[in-house]
Amino acid sequence: MTEPTPDQMEIISGALPYLKRYDDQIVVVKYGGHAMGEEATALSFGRDIALLEQVGINPVVVHGGGPQINSMLKRLNVQSTFVQGLRVTDEAMVEVVEMVLAGTVNKQVSNAITRAGAMAVGISGKDGNLIRARRVTRTVKDPDSNIERVLDLGLVGEPEQVDTKVLRLLIDADIVPVVAPVGAGPDGQTYNINADTVAGAVAGALNAERMLLLTDVAGVLDENKKLIPEMTVAEVRAGIESGMISGGMIPKVETCIYAIERGVKGAVILDGRVQHAVLRELFTDGGAGTLIRG
Repeated sequence: MTEPTPDQMEIISGALPYLKRYDDQIVVVKYGGHAMGEEATALSFGRDIALLEQVGINPVVVHGGGPQINSMLKRLNVQSTFVQGLRVTDEAMVEVVEMVLAGTVNKQVSNAITRAGAMAVGISGKDGNLIRARRVTRTVKDPDSNIERVLDLGLVGEPEQVDTKVLRLLIDADIVPVVAPVGAGPDGQTYNINADTVAGAVAGALNAERMLLLTDVAGVLDENKKLIPEMTVAEVRAGIESGMISGGMIPKVETCIYAIERGVKGAVILDGRVQHAVLRELFTDGGAGTLIRG
């Protein structure tokens, strides 16, 4: 077991009420994007997740890896395109996606946690029938003709069913599951799935106490670009309607709503680049991002 750092000890010193709240509870953490860009940040994240496990919390990590996929595609001279934030994925590309996510990135994340003193095991959504996926369908409206057409995103999927058996076996054995966001269809076809979406589906299926989405912004901002510490689902929907919540924040808050509607007690959007963001959110009065409740 790795000794807590001084910064961790400072946070833990006032954490007793929160330790009682989260004792033996499941916390799903989505880790990806710029939050996992540097080795020092990755090692710090690994220490924080290991500490959660060591104080009696059950963390489950779901990771992304978009920058790493982009880097590999560039090395292989493979062009990629995005539609509504989703990578159009053909047979050749899904092999690269699976290789990077379920291979290199998955093992790097699980190794960082294990090095910090907790046992972590990397799996993908294809392992143990964890994520049964279906093909994503999207429609867009032509601005000139106003006619809707169906987009073909290729092998981009979304969770149809989550079987938590393998996750619960790992959790019961005091092992931290680290999940790569790929899944399999009924015919065994591999699908590339958005990591936020997987985190929401997994958190809902596990009836998690908290879901934390680590991103590269502080959380949901108001009209004056100030962080909103807490919102209800109704307030989030009103924020989307008014335009206060827009762009890439919309799918993130929709993932939070999806998880909450399936039993998660609260979902948080926070900046994963901030040192010890996970600990600050769970163990301090002010938190570290925007908490969304039912």
